[in-house]
Amino acid sequence: MIRFYFHPTPNPAKISLFLEEAGLDYEVVPVDTSKGQQHDPEFLAVNPNGKVPAIVDSDGPGGHPATVFDSTAILMYLAEKTGRFLGQAQDRPQLLSWLMFLGTGLGPFSGQAVHFQYAAPGGLDYAVNRYRREAERHYRVLEDHLADRTFIVGDEYTIADISAWGWLDKAPKVLKGAEEPLAPYPNIARWFRRIDARQAVARARKVGSDIAFKKVNDEETRRALFPSNFPPVA
Repeated sequence: MIRFYFHPTPNPAKISLFLEEAGLDYEVVPVDTSKGQQHDPEFLAVNPNGKVPAIVDSDGPGGHPATVFDSTAILMYLAEKTGRFLGQAQDRPQLLSWLMFLGTGLGPFSGQAVHFQYAAPGGLDYAVNRYRREAERHYRVLEDHLADRTFIVGDEYTIADISAWGWLDKAPKVLKGAEEPLAPYPNIARWFRRIDARQAVARARKVGSDIAFKKVNDEETRRALFPSNFPPVA
């Protein structure tokens, strides 16, 4: 059994999709980041960085429990554990390269674009422009790569596609104000339609839908999500 620490945001969505694709037994453990539960000692024991997703696999290497955090690390761990969605051996260098591109580039810059366009105070035009343009640049890198490809790596569906789906599903929010956000990226749009049509995607979208996560954006939420913006409580 896998304990899956979850909040309905793009990085946990990647793990939802893998778990559903692989048909693994798992238990959703909600972590309401808007309430600050990611800072609770119980969760920090699982992920010292205080971020979702994270998993605890009761049947880890050698039959011992294994704790894994960071969406890219979890995807790699689960793919290696199950032997699923790793692609062909000869594609391993490219798989690692594109996973890192997604995990350290497209995802974080998309997240910062969302933050500065929606959550930051007004007047930060430089930051808004910086992160929006960098998100668009990462989209363009992937767009060019997909020009003559069905999948991101090799000739089959891999964890690179699963990872990319998590954030590209949020293109309407990342590319704020765009009527058709993927219109400038027809190769990504074609790829996204193919991935999004998979049956496991529909199941992944339902993960956590029965949990009442906080949706009010008040001071508690801002302090929970962006604690470094606030002085420590005496």
